[in-house]
Amino acid sequence: MSNQSKTIVTRFAPSPTGYLHIGGARTALFNWLYAKANGGKMLLRIEDTDRERSTETAVDALKDGLSWLGILWDGEAYSQHERADRHREVAKQMVASGNAYYCYATPEELSTMREKAREEGRQASYDGRWRDRHPLEAPAGVNGVIRLKTPNEGDTIIRDQVQGDVKFANKDLDDMILLRSDGNPTYMLAVVVDDHDMGVTHVIRGDDHLTNAARQALIYKALKWDEPVMAHIPLIHGADGAKLSKRHGALGAEAYRALGYLPAALRNYLVRLGWSHGDDEIMSEEQMIEWFGFDGMGKGAAKFDFSKLDNLNGHYIRNSDDAFLADQLALSLPEFEGEFAASGKLDEAGKAKLIKAMPMLKERAKSLIELADGAHFLFAERPLKLEEKAANILSNGGADAISKVLPALEALSDWSHDAIEQVIRDVADKEDLKLGKIAQPLRSALTGRTKAPGVFDVLAILSKEEVIARLKDQV
Repeated sequence: MSNQSKTIVTRFAPSPTGYLHIGGARTALFNWLYAKANGGKMLLRIEDTDRERSTETAVDALKDGLSWLGILWDGEAYSQHERADRHREVAKQMVASGNAYYCYATPEELSTMREKAREEGRQASYDGRWRDRHPLEAPAGVNGVIRLKTPNEGDTIIRDQVQGDVKFANKDLDDMILLRSDGNPTYMLAVVVDDHDMGVTHVIRGDDHLTNAARQALIYKALKWDEPVMAHIPLIHGADGAKLSKRHGALGAEAYRALGYLPAALRNYLVRLGWSHGDDEIMSEEQMIEWFGFDGMGKGAAKFDFSKLDNLNGHYIRNSDDAFLADQLALSLPEFEGEFAASGKLDEAGKAKLIKAMPMLKERAKSLIELADGAHFLFAERPLKLEEKAANILSNGGADAISKVLPALEALSDWSHDAIEQVIRDVADKEDLKLGKIAQPLRSALTGRTKAPGVFDVLAILSKEEVIARLKDQV
């Protein structure tokens, strides 16, 4: 049965040595979308064979990052380490079938081979000295490794869905180790056995794995197993074209969460790194699933640009439901604790106030951090701590302007946006002042800052009692 007639099964197979970095998140997203687009499923396999570097904390961080992004795998996560007995079984089967052999080359011999290769200006490789020797020649008390008997001639061709046909000369692939002398399987063997046993039909991963694909194809052929469809996607570079690093945005998913990005915005941004659907930039999850396929993938490296991500995140914030955004801020505590009440709690009353203010707050914000910062005035405790510019405005005539408008605000019974605006404009006309000469001091006194939402919005959102109290603190 061909891969195309089977249920599509993709997999995301990270090593648990750290958080879910942005390149891994993009790979997981592509696997998830391809599976969803074709009515299939995506598996999660934790490649934890490196026991010294693999930790449960990292496994949890990977799962948390995927869940936060909304990339949900099917079934339980697999542990590659727990399948080591199966990997050993296959390696020994390959020896029995003549496709692999025990090698007893010493570390000194291997070092000599590498040195000779360097002197001759060629890639270091194993010279096959145990390829056709009888195991009875093995030195006493030495555990050998199991190596693949790679064809000496011909080519291995990867028919890649993104890169096209990529050819590798077999002579350059040497007899790789499948099972180490301590009985632990290598990554190359484990990946092939796991993908086969788990029914993986499509392998979607970064193009830095292309050489691995050639080596793994040789294992598939030796075992007479169907090879999965391969798709090696371009890597992500920084906006300057250099390899992605932390300064470009090579951060973990948890860092993007802490920076105030919405999962939907980050998903939308990541899907456009190396894949496109015409000129569409904004895509819903449903559209991504409907449109996603290999035909939209490019071969060149994608460029990560924080400014584009910020703009996209701003779009999602502006178009999100107000209650949803309030929930996102509440879930982000204590990260934004300083932006809310001193207790760091956003109770039901505070949440209702936040929802009411959200239409004006979200128009100015490109991140949840900026949204929380903009909402600072809602929960600031009296007396407000003034920024230097705000203090200067109040000390240079601003307090006098507030004194002129304060009686009119105290007398106002209709505490609505329009009524407040009209009263302040009437005072400005009566005192022959430009509106800004009253608006700026009001903004400074009510928020402690010079940059804030429109002053009439600020006045209307705060209760009349709170407004009067804050203004009296400054006159």
